[in-house]
Amino acid sequence: MEGESSAPDAGDGAAPEILALAKVVARLRAEVVDLESGASMSAVVERAKGVVMARTGLSADAADQLLLDRAEQYRRTLLEECWITLGRAQGATAPAPSVTASGGPREEEPSPFDTGRYVTGGSRAAGNRTSALARLAEGLTGARLPDDVAQLLRSAFADAEGVDAVMIYTVTTGRSLELVGSAGIDDALAEQWSHVPPLGGVAPLEALDSRDAVWIEEPERTEERHLLIGDSPGRWPSRAWLPVPDDGPMTRAVGFFRNVPGPIAPRTRTLLRRAVRLCGGLLREDRRPPGTDSPHGVASLQSVFDALPGPAVLLTPLRSESGDVEDFRIEAATPEAVDVAGHQGRELVGRRVLETYPTVAGSALWDGYLGTLVTGEVYEGDPFTYVEVSRGVQEESVYSVRASRLDGRLVVSWIRHDTSARETRRLADMQRLGNLGWAAWNLVTDAITWSDQVYVVFDRDPALGPMRLEELPRHLVAEDLPRVGTAVQRLLDEGLPVDQPFRITTAHGVRHLRIVAEAQRDAGGAPVEVHGFFQDLSAQRDAEQALRESERHNLVQRGMLKAERALGARLQDTLLPIPEQSLELAGLRVDVAYVPADRGLNVGGDWYSAIELPDRSALFVVGDVAGHGLAAVGTMAQLRFTTKGMTITGSALPDVLGRLNALLLHTATDERGGTATMVMGRYRPWDHRLTWVRAGHLPPLLVRNGEAEFLPQPDGCLLGAAPDARYGESEITLLPGDHLLLYTDGLVEEPGENLSAGLDRLASRALRLLRGSSDAMLARPLASMGPGNRDDICALDICLR
Repeated sequence: MEGESSAPDAGDGAAPEILALAKVVARLRAEVVDLESGASMSAVVERAKGVVMARTGLSADAADQLLLDRAEQYRRTLLEECWITLGRAQGATAPAPSVTASGGPREEEPSPFDTGRYVTGGSRAAGNRTSALARLAEGLTGARLPDDVAQLLRSAFADAEGVDAVMIYTVTTGRSLELVGSAGIDDALAEQWSHVPPLGGVAPLEALDSRDAVWIEEPERTEERHLLIGDSPGRWPSRAWLPVPDDGPMTRAVGFFRNVPGPIAPRTRTLLRRAVRLCGGLLREDRRPPGTDSPHGVASLQSVFDALPGPAVLLTPLRSESGDVEDFRIEAATPEAVDVAGHQGRELVGRRVLETYPTVAGSALWDGYLGTLVTGEVYEGDPFTYVEVSRGVQEESVYSVRASRLDGRLVVSWIRHDTSARETRRLADMQRLGNLGWAAWNLVTDAITWSDQVYVVFDRDPALGPMRLEELPRHLVAEDLPRVGTAVQRLLDEGLPVDQPFRITTAHGVRHLRIVAEAQRDAGGAPVEVHGFFQDLSAQRDAEQALRESERHNLVQRGMLKAERALGARLQDTLLPIPEQSLELAGLRVDVAYVPADRGLNVGGDWYSAIELPDRSALFVVGDVAGHGLAAVGTMAQLRFTTKGMTITGSALPDVLGRLNALLLHTATDERGGTATMVMGRYRPWDHRLTWVRAGHLPPLLVRNGEAEFLPQPDGCLLGAAPDARYGESEITLLPGDHLLLYTDGLVEEPGENLSAGLDRLASRALRLLRGSSDAMLARPLASMGPGNRDDICALDICLR
């Protein structure tokens, strides 16, 4: 389509306006192409979103986000991910159509839940790989030269891994490369690449310097970075260069040339690493001084021991001048071999048997070693008890030992018989109590092992056996699938430990699980076994969810209470305006104080009233409604306005209390109903007489001539308590300089204290405040001295000057 996007040829001698027109046409054509491409991509994206929505039940936006997340996870474009999704939906046997940025097809990346990516043995294909390593090991016994090794590697992996050629290089002191072995290439190509100067971008040198493999999976793209040794990229579309392991500087590298395109799978990488390590004994260069013995035999055996399961060692006899065996030296050891001091695996190499296992001397086991060394017959001893000291504690363990002769040395392996049923029970109890179970997966044999508790965790019938990796996505909650897939790749591809929570669906609902696992690697660093545990965290998550719901409910409730308090406070401020200065009523000075409680969210029901009546007398009221909140404020408003209305119309004070009592009894079933206390007085300025009544309220305090006393109380129970309540009245004459204090219980009550103590404290404080001047005000100073403001405080100080 290149001609369509180019400008029309206007000719070399065309006028400027013709050239400008040609550019406009070219631009418009390019925009049309872009629009067509965008429309095509939009159609593909919408179809893929539909597939995801149908399979997962997600919304359109969620499906679009899932496609974007997958594309980012696998480093693909959105269009590529959509083609892959559509290809899977069509059930195609070939890889789903995937396009590169240039529009060409590209192979789909394998699923992270594909067992074949990680297992190096077990299935038919894996069995072929295992047998390939076995054939290689068998052939190495007769190999002598690097050419022999190259031919063995090519023949072993030609069918299983598409290895078409092998080249082996050694590095010289000048950093150039010399070809020392090859297979699958002709003489001309071998001559052409027999010597490689120390240039930049040489993959074998990079592998030796980094002590790690270099994987060339797209030679066309890496041609600028690496010098492609061998033929053109078309013949070998994927290559690998692996250094030969060595304790010192690595000097040899093996190159595998594959006729298989695309990425090199993790299992193939592991296989090639093992193969090179297996050949390491023959390919390592002997750089020791002349006259010393070659260590190739023992060194190559150590690489074999590294791959063996279970505890085993290779022993060399140490003889005295008379030829008797005095001891054995450990020449090689498996990773699981451990001595009493805690040395393990290669740490045992070079140590002596009597140094690591001192109680063996003179035992039947020692005699068995000597007999096998002399006769060559395999020694298999009966189980015996061996006493050892571990962490300062003497322990007895039961072992069975096997010894066989190998070229004047002994290969000794052993099994520890743990007969402690207690340890088994403890492990089972720990798993049951922690609701967790252990699991292991051998990536060589593809054997999966679950403890009994794992079946409980997954709600799975033990008759079905352990769950395969491919089966796991069907049980995962869709939202957790990408995260778990990433964790699986990190564990099985990279060999890194994981600690990942996830959710599964079971017949009994969704369960919250956690996996903690690590990979055991071989000597080449490739994962060979995975072990860890699964834990059911559903109960913990349910508790956390319940806690979050409770916190949310508390926050909502607290917000409602705050709103109610704010509304109640505004109502209270409107109903009970607190004057900033003293009032003058009927020739009296009245000081008012109101202090709300400093705790809690609800407003209280304390209130007061101080008004002048039509006959020039004055009414004073202090009351306390039981409870808090809007209901208390509503009851307070009822009492306040009813009291004012009835007294203004001339009702006697006892009659007012009786009718207020009936009112509260009548509204007792309503949410605003309840009980209340009240003290009320009517002052007549013409004769200075004050008539007062009470309904369950605290007695007024009279301060006169430097003495304080509480007035004798007339009869009167609290309002709303009894339908037949009777209210008496009392009368007092106020003298100049008298202070009469009406107040609520918040001014005197202390938790755990007798009421009389609070009243005595109030009287003494009032006397102290008036000691300097009888005209001093009492209400506000006393309110500020209240006991911690645990309750609302309302006080009315009536003073006749």
